[in-house]
Amino acid sequence: MPRPKYLCIHGHFYQPPRENPWLGVVEIQDSAAPHHDWNERITHECYAPNARARLLDDRGRIINILNNYAWISFNFGPTLLHWMAGAEPEVLAKIVEADRLSRERRGGHGNALAQAFNHMILPLATPRDQQTQVLWGIEDFRHRFGRDPEGMWLAETAVDVASLEAMAEAGLKFTVLAPRQARRWRRIGDKTWSEQGGVDPSRAYVQRLPSGRSIALFFYDGIVSQQVAFERLLDRGEKFLDRLYGGFDERREHAQLMHIATDGESYGHHHAHGDMALAFVLDRLSKDPDVRLTNYGEFLELHPPEWEAEIHENSSWSCVHGVERWRSDCGCKSRGDWHQKWREPLREALDGLKSHLDHLFSTRGRVSFPDPWAARDAYISVILNRYDPKTIQAFLDEFAHPDLDAQQTTDALRLLEIQLDSMLMYTSCGWFFDEISGLETTQCLQYAARAIAMAGHFGRSLEGEFVEALSKAPSNLATYVDGRGVWESCVRPAVVDLDRVLAHNAISLIYQNTDHHQSDDDQAYEVQASDVTIRGRGPGHLAIGRLLGRSKRTWRTAESHFVVVHFGGLDFHTVLSRDVSPANFEAFKADLLASYRSGSLADVVALVSRDFPGVEHRLDDLFRDEQRRIIAIVLADRFEDYRRSFTRLSNLDEVVLNRLGELNHPIPTPLRAAATTFLDANLEEQIGALVDGDERRLHEIENLYDRGRAWNYRPNADVLGKALAGGLEQAMRDLKEGGLAAAVSRADRMLDAAAVLGIRPELWEAQNIFLDAYVDLSAAGEVDETLDHTFQRLAIRMNVSPRLLGWRP
Repeated sequence: MPRPKYLCIHGHFYQPPRENPWLGVVEIQDSAAPHHDWNERITHECYAPNARARLLDDRGRIINILNNYAWISFNFGPTLLHWMAGAEPEVLAKIVEADRLSRERRGGHGNALAQAFNHMILPLATPRDQQTQVLWGIEDFRHRFGRDPEGMWLAETAVDVASLEAMAEAGLKFTVLAPRQARRWRRIGDKTWSEQGGVDPSRAYVQRLPSGRSIALFFYDGIVSQQVAFERLLDRGEKFLDRLYGGFDERREHAQLMHIATDGESYGHHHAHGDMALAFVLDRLSKDPDVRLTNYGEFLELHPPEWEAEIHENSSWSCVHGVERWRSDCGCKSRGDWHQKWREPLREALDGLKSHLDHLFSTRGRVSFPDPWAARDAYISVILNRYDPKTIQAFLDEFAHPDLDAQQTTDALRLLEIQLDSMLMYTSCGWFFDEISGLETTQCLQYAARAIAMAGHFGRSLEGEFVEALSKAPSNLATYVDGRGVWESCVRPAVVDLDRVLAHNAISLIYQNTDHHQSDDDQAYEVQASDVTIRGRGPGHLAIGRLLGRSKRTWRTAESHFVVVHFGGLDFHTVLSRDVSPANFEAFKADLLASYRSGSLADVVALVSRDFPGVEHRLDDLFRDEQRRIIAIVLADRFEDYRRSFTRLSNLDEVVLNRLGELNHPIPTPLRAAATTFLDANLEEQIGALVDGDERRLHEIENLYDRGRAWNYRPNADVLGKALAGGLEQAMRDLKEGGLAAAVSRADRMLDAAAVLGIRPELWEAQNIFLDAYVDLSAAGEVDETLDHTFQRLAIRMNVSPRLLGWRP
């Protein structure tokens, strides 16, 4: 009788925390362009497409859509899900829905696994940190998926017996490891262990632990997993499917599990359209009666371990030297000509800092909490509801000493935030790559900087010793020399305190509605402005008033009067002062406004310097996104001047450009720059009007493009394609809401304009909304014959097969 065959594909979906540690928001990252940041970009390339993966026919039209997460085993890093909950809630909802659907298919066993909280290498962590990382990962999972997890993914699958003990003690049933992490194995009851030939990945194992507990282990198929991740197996779905089938062995006499594990980002980010290759495979496998798609929880219930195994201590899936990649120059690297001699000193510097921070928490924490470490384990409830005062108060009521005053409450919250940062600074990505000044390592160092700053409020001066230890970590770049140089250049300038938050808000007031001001860092801080007066003079401005700031994390408050003198352009002079009485401030304000109205700017600055003592700030102190926004506003008038000049030059030179085009003569750079700028700007304006409903603009778009074709003009496909895609998405939303005629007309206009310009706009989101609209209207019984024909026609233009809408020729 043939033994059953099971197949499980596991995706480890994770990004390192990218939030500014002080602000709690991800700031713009230019390297992720055209997206705002790398989380957003990878969501666009991978996380979202896997929630609605396309199956295409031979004409490139959609014939089916799969939520891949409903068919594979997966885990998402808690820090990534935290970001997704705020930035991409619809994608998160699809992920949670997939787990629910999988429980219905798999006897109550969901596809989702938990993950240790912030991707810390647990074998290198303290026992307390191991415990907290596991407990926080479990609680985050419950919060997202509404159930207890059965298994947990370990960062880099790095494991030791203590980590397994922490998981088993928390009630977890299994984890997934690389095959080389199995030290020895045997059938349960046998006396002899096997260590030769490699572990058989097609079965579940159990590891017995010193405590008397046990935990199940799955060792994935290393060869096929490697081919998926690094050998372009996802280039063709058929090739991927054949390789998975090849993982079965007819000689096995047990129910065999063919399973692989890779970074989930392989399916769309590392390999373009990997989500579609995965969908192809899942669709084929779901129809194969001889193979059952499964997940680890279901397989474990159906086929409990008959074999036991023991792990290699301090081993991982991404370092052949165990866990040395995260504490030494072991030779694992991405760039061959760079050393990693900085890894060990960095680990030692953080370990030294950690010992100080843990001692502070153990000692000073008793003033705030009867049991500081129990409070830390429970602090995840606050992290999951970061800025909810009721949640924070309920936590304090349960775990803090009663009757803490305002300062003691701030101290209690500071201590817990120090502990959070003291774990975040160990996020594994800080050691994974090749250079200490890289984004991932400086992110870890910023967490250390925040912890050091907060420890200073308790009289602990830790920066000097820490930076001295960092100086022993050599950089590959002469710019930095060593870790001290990285700290001075990349970390210290990024430090945020309440004064900088207030200065940021003061400058921003000039370009916002002062009656209802909300800063872009409102997740971590709240700032109230009062008694604000703003004046303009030529290209410059003057702002004066009072600000009250409050940290939503530690409940610390700060108040300051401010003056902002904007000289025009990008020249801002800001002063915060806490040393002026209300009466003196009112007198100073009257003098300043009078001087600004009739005096010179030199007089204004002199008056501020003489009568308004305080701390000075500049445009540099604005947080990155707001800085970009204000720069764009300041430069807008200048860009309009350039545009008028280019328009005049382009019109004057049109005949010359056409003649040069006829002669196949290279267009001189100044002529091409002026004409291209003119056409790009005007086409963007015309498309914007077309999106807003002005159908006449299509003719103007044709005329503008014809002007450029004579000299081989190429439209800015990124900018214009994005505008057209946005118009299509809005048309599909109108269609979903019942505005049939207008929606179809707008969609046709967008697609016609794209055809004229030879641009292929991104249809992914518009297709999703279109299909959702058809499903919703069909379910409501509103699709009559006329509407059905309209949908069929529009489907073809949207690269959707009419067959998906139930049409048959």
